[in-house]
Amino acid sequence: MTQDFFQTFILLLLVTDPFGNVPLFASVLNPVPPARRPRIVIRECGIAFVLLLIFMFFGRHFLAALHLSEVALRIGGSVILLLISIRMIFPHPDGVLGRTDGGEPFIVPLAIPALAGPSALATVLLFSRESTGEVLVHVAALASVGVIWLLVFLSAEKLQRVLGPQVMTAFERLMGLILTAMSVEMLLGGIREFVKTL
Repeated sequence: MTQDFFQTFILLLLVTDPFGNVPLFASVLNPVPPARRPRIVIRECGIAFVLLLIFMFFGRHFLAALHLSEVALRIGGSVILLLISIRMIFPHPDGVLGRTDGGEPFIVPLAIPALAGPSALATVLLFSRESTGEVLVHVAALASVGVIWLLVFLSAEKLQRVLGPQVMTAFERLMGLILTAMSVEMLLGGIREFVKTL
């Protein structure tokens, strides 16, 4: 149970990549008055958490309605994860999630897709296929990751100043490397499951 919690916690932390999203949060919130920034961070983290929670509990019905198999979701999710992790390792001018518009953010781009992006949604959809006990462990892991989001993004500007851009870039690339390995493992697991159905 504890091992499942930590595995899920690490996976969700890597998939949502709060440390890698620090520059995005800092730049998007830059035009916003400093007094309003904490409220926006809490709101956006809350929206992302609720959305991931909904997908975790109702993902099974979502898959059934679209006639999607768990194998297809696992393989598709792993490909998205792989693409994002490659962008984390080899930075793109538009960032990991693409170009974003200025102004005060609401849902886009901070809640979606920065936190509750395609890879995170695909990951929690996989959790919805498991037993109730396991889903509760996943909820606890998601809540813990949500706390990390708040801690990281509420101190985003301070983190950038203290660690500097080079350390933040190195950290993001390290997370990208770990996420690459996890996405490949996920892909191989999906292929193994598909081969069994032949």
